[in-house]
Amino acid sequence: MSRVVHPIEQESFRRLRARLDTSGFPPLTRVVVERVIHSAADLDYAGDLVTAEDDLRRGHAALHAGAPVVVDVEMVAAGITRRDTVCRLREAKALDGLTRSAHAIRLAYEQVGPGALWVIGCAPTALEELLTLGADPALVIGLPVGFVGAAESKEALRASGLPAVSNVSEKGGSAVAAAALNALLYHPTSPEEKP
Repeated sequence: MSRVVHPIEQESFRRLRARLDTSGFPPLTRVVVERVIHSAADLDYAGDLVTAEDDLRRGHAALHAGAPVVVDVEMVAAGITRRDTVCRLREAKALDGLTRSAHAIRLAYEQVGPGALWVIGCAPTALEELLTLGADPALVIGLPVGFVGAAESKEALRASGLPAVSNVSEKGGSAVAAAALNALLYHPTSPEEKP
C-alpha cells in the first residue's frame, strides 16, 4: 500500500531541499537525513548524522521482511507510523545498578532476540545496555539526547561496529529517532513503489 503524502509535508520537503542540497547522498542515507531534518527543522543534522548506506540497506530489508522494532520509550513508539513496536519500559525496574531504561532493553531482548531493529531516542543508558547484550541487531538507530552520556553512548555505538544510525552531538530525541525509522519504512522496497 503506497503512502499518501499530505501537501504540507510535500511543501516542507521542497523547502528543505531548496535550502540544502541532499542530492549527493546515497538513496537511503538521503531519505534518513531528510526525514530527520524535517522532524527537527534542523539542517545541521546533515553534517551531524553518521551512518553507512550498507547498514541502511540491511536494516531496510530486515524491516520490510518483518523484523521486530524495539524502542526505548513510548514517545519513540508514538512517532513510528505503520508499524507495531516493542517497548518494555512499563514493566522495567531500576535494579542492580541498572536504570529502568536499561532494564527495559534487557526485557525487550529476552522477548525479540537477535535480528531486531532498535530505535533509541531518549535514554543513553538504554543504548549502553544494548551494547552489552550481544544482540546482533539488524540496525540500531541510536539517537538519545542529553548532556549526560548521550554523545558518549553514541560514540560507543559507532566504535562497536554494529550497523547503526547515530550522530556526533548531544542532540537527538524521540522525534528524530522515530523519523529515521519512518524514513526506512516509507522508502519503497521496489522501484515500482512510490514513497
